[in-house]
Amino acid sequence: MNFQRPRPDDPEINLIPLIDVLLVILIFLMITTTYAKYTELKIDLPTANAPQAQPRANEVVVTIAADGTCAVDHEVLPRHGVADIAAALSRAAHGRADTMVVISADAQSTQQSVVNAMEAARLAGLSRLTFATQRGTEDTH
Repeated sequence: MNFQRPRPDDPEINLIPLIDVLLVILIFLMITTTYAKYTELKIDLPTANAPQAQPRANEVVVTIAADGTCAVDHEVLPRHGVADIAAALSRAAHGRADTMVVISADAQSTQQSVVNAMEAARLAGLSRLTFATQRGTEDTH
């Protein structure tokens, strides 16, 4: 007589359902994923089709050339740091806080030079800013 209980076979993990689920997840991810290639950003600078604005009495024009050279009211600054532009803006505004600062930047100028001009206006206490644009051509689409 054999009084020992029969031992059940070792438990086995069935991998077929796991593979099926992973395959469905893989197909779902492949279908829903977008593959975008970010090689370069093409930016077109804005143009305006609005009528030309009339010159205002309390207006200071900051001109920024392509090489970063700055001029405040047609006075070329020897250095174009934020503090230098702020000092020139304060002199040109004659202490009036309602003076409009017009930033006229070349299309090839760096964004940092435009940000420097904006920061200089803030340091000079001039909060009214606007940007000069070229008159755009009419699209005939």
